[in-house]
Amino acid sequence: MVYSQQHRSISILMLPWLAHGHISPFLELAKKLTHKRNNLHFYICSTPVNLTSIKPKLSEKYSHCIEFVELHLPHDELPELPPHYHTTNGLPPHLMSTLKKAFDMSSSNFSNVLQTLKPDLLIYDFLQPWAPSLALSHNIPAVEFCTINAATIISIFANHFKNSTLKFPFPGIHLPDYEIRMFKNQVEFSSNGLKDGDRIQQCSSSSCNIILAKTSREIEAKYIDYLSDLVGKKIVPVGPLVQDPLDQKTDEESPIIQWLNKREKSSVVYVSFGSEYFLSKEEIEEIAHGLELSKVSFIWVIRFPKEDKTTKVEEVLPKGFVERMGERGMIVEGWAPQAKILQHPSVGGFVSHCGWSSVLESIKFGVPIIALPMQLDQPVNAKLVEEVGVGVEARRAEGGGLQREAIAEAIGDVVVKKIGEGVRMKALEVRDNMKKIEDEEINDVLEQLEQLVQLCA
Repeated sequence: MVYSQQHRSISILMLPWLAHGHISPFLELAKKLTHKRNNLHFYICSTPVNLTSIKPKLSEKYSHCIEFVELHLPHDELPELPPHYHTTNGLPPHLMSTLKKAFDMSSSNFSNVLQTLKPDLLIYDFLQPWAPSLALSHNIPAVEFCTINAATIISIFANHFKNSTLKFPFPGIHLPDYEIRMFKNQVEFSSNGLKDGDRIQQCSSSSCNIILAKTSREIEAKYIDYLSDLVGKKIVPVGPLVQDPLDQKTDEESPIIQWLNKREKSSVVYVSFGSEYFLSKEEIEEIAHGLELSKVSFIWVIRFPKEDKTTKVEEVLPKGFVERMGERGMIVEGWAPQAKILQHPSVGGFVSHCGWSSVLESIKFGVPIIALPMQLDQPVNAKLVEEVGVGVEARRAEGGGLQREAIAEAIGDVVVKKIGEGVRMKALEVRDNMKKIEDEEINDVLEQLEQLVQLCA
């Protein structure tokens, strides 16, 4: 079904989970879709603290078609969760269940948002089953958008629901026992009497006909097809949704870019573990020794929790590390322009926790991955990286601990040794193939959403 640019205006309300790694893909999807159609208007709904951090990512050219709507969580009833904690970014781990409880308690406020905006469609995330129910009560169709990949969703269904008879049917992604236990504990995390696994299942079953997924058939075709059969709904890949490096306001003369400009092509590894995982002192020490043993140049982004105002980078690194590395390494505390760094020709590898957004960003720029998964979906993502052939996972100790020698070996395999040529070539091949079908996938998303709105009009 083809619609002209003059087709009536369609308003779409988006409700992502309260994590930067979820809100950002929703915003990028809105950008992609409005670029294709000028009759679409998006409202992105989140807490004020999240919107403050995401607004700078929206350039002026989108201001007429993408708006932000505040969702207020109750805080008088939950004084331990003040407004600056209405986000997962910097949230102390012991308050995660309280945040989910507060999010659930905001459903009446969200119902008011639906009543006020009267959107043609709701696109929601995977942890709020009350959202599609409220939309239905307002006669608004609702579609789930999963910011995790199809392989992870299948793994959740197979490994993390009690009484599940489903066996994970793909031997290429085999998790050791310690990773299964780690993931299971996190997926079974309970809030308001509802476990995360149950939330995920309910959100999938409530989606109208289709489920959008932040992935590409180039890397997940068999998983997408299997998941479609499993849930009885078409899984529609939306592509990688990587932020345009031009949107990252970084001076080309910044110290990071200047440092990279002095390095040989593909000689540097970029090291980062995302915005919401904070390395322990022991993990930092193993990674530091691994980088030192690898003899490879590096940019390493180290972050500490927001409430930690006292810890200094020098205190957690091995004694004399910074002096020994000299010009070979650059330590960046807090934030770095990841897309611009990965795009730089001097970067030849990404030591990553394998958060799904980071994996797709690395693939988008043809940079092979040295995988060090830490939590949640990251172990599955790391196995997928190896299966696709765009990276290698550093071996762990038997109990799951990091090993400096294994980290150094994985870095050397990817960046230095001849055996890494295949990985580097495969990363470029997958990048090019994914780019070829990116436009086609977004067009399919548009067609599916327009058909759904037309059907429910």
